[in-house]
Amino acid sequence: MPPGPAIPIDLGRRRIGLLGGSFNPAHAGHRHISLLALHRLGLDEVWWLVSPQNPLKPRTDMAPLAERLAEARRVANHPRIRVSDIERRLGTRYTIDTIERLRARFPAAALVWIMGADNLIEFARWRRWTDIFRAAPIAIFDRPTYSYKALASKAAQRLARFRVARERAHLLAGMTPPAWVFLRGRLHPESGTELRRRRRMRV
Repeated sequence: MPPGPAIPIDLGRRRIGLLGGSFNPAHAGHRHISLLALHRLGLDEVWWLVSPQNPLKPRTDMAPLAERLAEARRVANHPRIRVSDIERRLGTRYTIDTIERLRARFPAAALVWIMGADNLIEFARWRRWTDIFRAAPIAIFDRPTYSYKALASKAAQRLARFRVARERAHLLAGMTPPAWVFLRGRLHPESGTELRRRRRMRV
């Protein structure tokens, strides 16, 4: 597999958003959330962490990593969105391990975990999920039809006292976790599930 884009050795005090996932495939919705994060969270960059294999998703419908990376770079197409296979290079499978390794590697950087509201619904199934909230501030972006279930989820209810008002979202990167914000805005309908369905129909 060809090398991924170089990650700087020293990030200084940069504010970095981490958007993890299978990106199977990457789509305009990922880019939409990333651009919102850059603007509303005051980030310097957003990294797309393309996972070799999401532990909660089946392998049968998963495109090869090299293919997903190439598609992600094509879709991202932005100087402040960096697509990386750093999880493969670090040898991490779980979000908590990835965040902890990145914090150790870039201690001066302010890292923010970014995800869609659909992920918050099942967040309590993630490995050491409460530790993820303590490892980095989290920004959750609304997605069509998921808002109510997300805010009623086990994770949202249990950690409600650490929720940050959306008016303070631009301060999130500098906050000591646990701290999370739920951001609403113009919703993007694109989804990886629907794109895979369309591709199967064309075969």
